[in-house]
Amino acid sequence: MTTPGGALPEGWVKDATSGESRPMNEKELRKAAEKKAKQAKFDAKQKAKAEQAAKQAAAPKKEKKTAAPVVDATYTETTPQGEKKRLQPFDSDALRAYNPAAVESAWYDWWVAAGFFEPKAQHDGEEIFVIPAPPPNVTGALHIGHALTIAIQDALARWHRMRGKTVLFLPGFDHAGLSTQSAVEKKLWQREQKTRHDFGRKDFIDLVWAWKEEYHVRIKSQLKRLGASYDWSREAFTMDENLSAAVAETFVRLHEEGIIYRANRLVNWCTKLTTTLSNLEVDQKEVPGRTLLKVPGYDDMVEFGAITSFAYVVEDSDERIVVATTRPETMLGDTGIAVHPQDERYKHLHGKFVRHPLLDRRIPIICDDILVDMAFGTGAVKVTPAHDANDYECGMRHKLEFINILNDDGTFNENCGDWQGVKRFDARKTVVAKLQELGLFIGVEDNAMSIPVCSKSGDVIEPLMKPQWWVKQSAMADAAKQAVENGDIEIVPKVSEADFLRWMTNVQDWCISRQLWWGHQAPVYYVEIEGNNHGACRAEDAYWVSGRTEDEARAKAAQKFAGKQYSLKRDEDVLDTWFSSGLWPFSTLGWPKDTPDYSRFYPTSLLETGWDILFFWVARMVMLGIKLTGRSPFKQVYCHSLIRDAQGRKMSKTLGNVIDPIDVIQGIELDKLHDQLLQGNLDPAEINRAKANQKASFPKGIPECGTDALRFALCAYTVGGRDINLDILRIDGYRKFCNKIYNATKFALTRLDDSFTPAASSQPTGRETLVEQWILHRLNEASRITNEALERKDFLASTTAIHSFWLYDLCDVFIENSKHLFATGTAEQQASCKGTLYTALEGGLTLIHPFMPYVSEELWQRLPRRQGDETPSIVVATYPVFLEMAHFPAEATRYEGIIEVVKTIRSLMVANKIKADAQVSLHIDASQDTELIRSESASIVSLIKGLEAVEIDSESVEVDEQQSPATRGRANDHIVVELKTTV
Repeated sequence: MTTPGGALPEGWVKDATSGESRPMNEKELRKAAEKKAKQAKFDAKQKAKAEQAAKQAAAPKKEKKTAAPVVDATYTETTPQGEKKRLQPFDSDALRAYNPAAVESAWYDWWVAAGFFEPKAQHDGEEIFVIPAPPPNVTGALHIGHALTIAIQDALARWHRMRGKTVLFLPGFDHAGLSTQSAVEKKLWQREQKTRHDFGRKDFIDLVWAWKEEYHVRIKSQLKRLGASYDWSREAFTMDENLSAAVAETFVRLHEEGIIYRANRLVNWCTKLTTTLSNLEVDQKEVPGRTLLKVPGYDDMVEFGAITSFAYVVEDSDERIVVATTRPETMLGDTGIAVHPQDERYKHLHGKFVRHPLLDRRIPIICDDILVDMAFGTGAVKVTPAHDANDYECGMRHKLEFINILNDDGTFNENCGDWQGVKRFDARKTVVAKLQELGLFIGVEDNAMSIPVCSKSGDVIEPLMKPQWWVKQSAMADAAKQAVENGDIEIVPKVSEADFLRWMTNVQDWCISRQLWWGHQAPVYYVEIEGNNHGACRAEDAYWVSGRTEDEARAKAAQKFAGKQYSLKRDEDVLDTWFSSGLWPFSTLGWPKDTPDYSRFYPTSLLETGWDILFFWVARMVMLGIKLTGRSPFKQVYCHSLIRDAQGRKMSKTLGNVIDPIDVIQGIELDKLHDQLLQGNLDPAEINRAKANQKASFPKGIPECGTDALRFALCAYTVGGRDINLDILRIDGYRKFCNKIYNATKFALTRLDDSFTPAASSQPTGRETLVEQWILHRLNEASRITNEALERKDFLASTTAIHSFWLYDLCDVFIENSKHLFATGTAEQQASCKGTLYTALEGGLTLIHPFMPYVSEELWQRLPRRQGDETPSIVVATYPVFLEMAHFPAEATRYEGIIEVVKTIRSLMVANKIKADAQVSLHIDASQDTELIRSESASIVSLIKGLEAVEIDSESVEVDEQQSPATRGRANDHIVVELKTTV
């Protein structure tokens, strides 16, 4: 049956099987009516839109509005320093949106004044957590690497404090002998073209103390901005009276036992700074071949990466023996020619001599199968025992003469004949020229090599014989190794533990002398006996006495040299900075005195630091701690990653990628970043290179991110690896996360008005709706995951759990869902929803507090307190833990089904570019799902912007995977979502 136009009449349909026209059945009539109603509704809307558009087109055009006046969002703090913050209303201009400067203001001073960071009074059964903060050097301001250390350590300190433990987070500063003296000397030369010798020791040290005070104030300010919950009443400095006494005590004890001794050995010598350096202070610069490098003190570039061959003439013959060296100038100190005992080419020369071509010196030909590789080069090796580590060992084996050819300033000394007074690299050229003149020069070739460079001055390091103070480390290293192997100390991650154990095997003695003025002067005195050869005697331990005081040293000398005429001269050298730093975990608690702090807080709980100083600092603390106190200084060592820039480059002032954390916290323009370069010690070429790198890395400067975002980002970056490539944009992303938390709490507080009083307990009432049970379960799970992760130092897992709870559970689902409950729910439902919302907010804020201390305190203080809760600050609030009564796995699974439906609807709307008035049908083939969806349909609508209605249909339909864009999608095995489209 058809109408005259060929169409079927209303109420008829063409049968899909027979092809014949027939009247619709009841279900088909109902669907057709729904479709007709929707079409009519759609047509009416379209008509209304068209009429409105026509009306607007016909209306006279309005004058353009004048721009709204710019609102001054500058925050002005009204709280007197040290008092509890006076909270300003959210509707003030500075607080309408998340403003880090406003949120972070005033809290820290109150925390300190209120004593929240101090350990609780001692009580029976107290659990103690002690973390000695690695002391930053007073050399200069903190960089982003320090911020990582603080973010990790403070998160742990705050977490343990909130768990009810007695926490001591102990702050302090390191005098950093070489680094600080070098920085002051550079600045003096830059400003006044003066050296320390122009001032004298006393006046120069006064200048360094002034530098220390300036940077101490600046660093302390940075630490406070970063929110570090230190107990400032116990602040320490490595040159404080008690810490200096600890250094003297340690030196004297170990010297009396023979563990510290004096010896003339090879050291790393910096001729620019005229001091010995530790291996940590020496960088290795790799060159592939002949390369010109800038060396301090030389106008011309100096060539490295070349190996020079020349000949020695065998005594009483015309025979030559050819050797090769990368440092031809050191031939002035040669005292041996080594060959392999099995090398047939040289067996006839065993026991013979060569003549030095430039000096009056006979040089023996020796046999050494350790130093010489027959297959390498000519098979003959020049030996310079006083200026090369391998040659030193060879010289000791064969009792060769050790001839020092260098003065401390890098010029050649009286042992070098015509080259006396010549600078070492100038001598390199003239020595080769002289060999050419004598016909002994063979040639020069490219030679890939590693050049030791002073990390402070850029000078090329010289191995040099110096009488110094040394520490025997073998026995102490064995004890340290045993402490790790037997579990007294745990090192995390395991790769760092393996490094530690490897380093503790066959450890060498430690040179602790430094030719500096700033630091702990060695508490040891030379006994200058009349008639002695003092040049030789000063190198021998027998003529030195140590003393905690000069009187003690005099008493020792009087007993040891009774009847002799002598005077005492204190060693002018200072001790390696690592010597005092190695005492840090116990000297800061009062050792060598038996103080209450030492009795209560030692050994400490955790030492957290970068893996790169595991040997230089951590190992020495372990060795000295066990030796001096009889106990391991800490129970666990956690080694964090090192920070590089976004391109994976090492942080370097000359690259311009060293970031002050304050610049990330408050933001900085590119021009001001450039200006900071002028405040350092960089030369003009380095400044220009650094500016170019800054422009490439931060073309728009650094945005204001705030402390909380910085701390959270750094912890989220910490995954146990060895490098972090830091991207400022990621930190800025966490600032947006702070904004989400801020706005969510602001919204929630509009629901938790003055009439709301939270229950005394956070435990569920039993009247919660499904979504309330779900959010309580999600909070419970986030608490469990975070606590377990922090227990094992998994900062990625802990920050991920907290981020997911806030963003995807609380903000995206529960708060959005609560809007419909507050709008349409019964009084009982609304009251229950308020209680659950409060619990979720309270839990979320306390959960995130160790990572984001400022925004969590700011918002927590605005929440009403539970009945009977007099907790003054979130700092000392109770940290959330897993509660069995809030464990709703079955209910959570049911609501997860609703969320999957929501996700499927959103995907279909996006694919079909529908932003408003969407309608969907849910085809459900399971009765329990039908009941669930029907009861939560309002929840589904509330969670999807632009969704108007949801209808439930038990008709089974299939999803066409080929359809594009798809109008159907499967939410789970029982539910297909169909997006209804108008025709």
